[in-house]
Amino acid sequence: MPTPIRRIIHIDMDAFYASVEQRDNPALKGRPVAVGHCQERGVVAAASYEARKFGVRSAMPSLIARRKCPELVFVSPRFDAYRAVSAQIHAVFSRYTSLIQPLSLDEAYLDITHPLLRRASATAIAEEIRTSIFEQTGLTASAGVSYNKFLAKLASDHRKPNGLFVIPPGMGEAFVAPLPVGTFHGIGPATARRMNSLGIHTGADLRACPLDILKHHFGKAATFYYGIARGVDNRPVEANRPRKSLGKETTFLQDLHTESELVQAMAMLASQVWTACQKREITGRTVTLKLRHSDFTQLTRSQSFPQPVQNEAALQQAAVRLLAPLLPLSKPVRLLGVSLTGLVVPGQIEADRQLSLLP
Repeated sequence: MPTPIRRIIHIDMDAFYASVEQRDNPALKGRPVAVGHCQERGVVAAASYEARKFGVRSAMPSLIARRKCPELVFVSPRFDAYRAVSAQIHAVFSRYTSLIQPLSLDEAYLDITHPLLRRASATAIAEEIRTSIFEQTGLTASAGVSYNKFLAKLASDHRKPNGLFVIPPGMGEAFVAPLPVGTFHGIGPATARRMNSLGIHTGADLRACPLDILKHHFGKAATFYYGIARGVDNRPVEANRPRKSLGKETTFLQDLHTESELVQAMAMLASQVWTACQKREITGRTVTLKLRHSDFTQLTRSQSFPQPVQNEAALQQAAVRLLAPLLPLSKPVRLLGVSLTGLVVPGQIEADRQLSLLP
């Protein structure tokens, strides 16, 4: 029996945080809204579509957002409210499939190749999901339907907001061809700039580039790029996908200038990360330092260890060692972050060690 063609839906809520705020406060409806803090070091977490018309975007410094849109209304984030709505949304998903891969509170892939509820088509299921979400939450969602994850996500972006778009089998390569590579999920701004410098601007340009050339410039990621240029993406929808990292970062109200200030901030972040590890009963083997200067230049440094980090002190010491080669500071620091990857369950470490000793 031939393998059935996969049917993947990508659901993405429209301006989720801002839409929740506009729903819960009618005075905000129709107004440009930014979820975040209007402070010197504040950052926009989300922007309503009214704000986006002025060029306001998530991750934009609040002061720049205010300059772009003087009428912008800032609202403090309410993550408990967003999580509650997200639970409602995921309850809708679970009626149709158990293969759900959340990407965030407001975004997920659904594999409905073998749906729990039979409908005429994947498109009919996607439309039913959007309708149910609106009926239960008062919020709109956009959906993309296709035969793999990459195309489903492109499709959901194609008719935003409150849209539905389908890329049927056999049409992926043609759909991708005219699109800028910077719009492809999995190709970030830095990679897009590198591709542009090589004359790769669109999906068609990427398809025309030989695999060995892509490997020379982009290493292991080249195979993925080669595939998506042809509408090919074999990644499965991973239900209950394990967490890959735990981290904390903070943007300071005042730039940090001295080693003592950085070490003190690092200790606070390491403590927060370790608390999160203990809560989840996990640890990790790789420590990463993230540092952003006052001019927004950014760097990261990582170190992996043969054995997982054992305690908060060890995590802090590892982060401080990563910082040491960067001192003395060439520029003030506005943001600092510490994260732990290569996550493992402590109990499993000892079990693996015992197994390794068996003849």
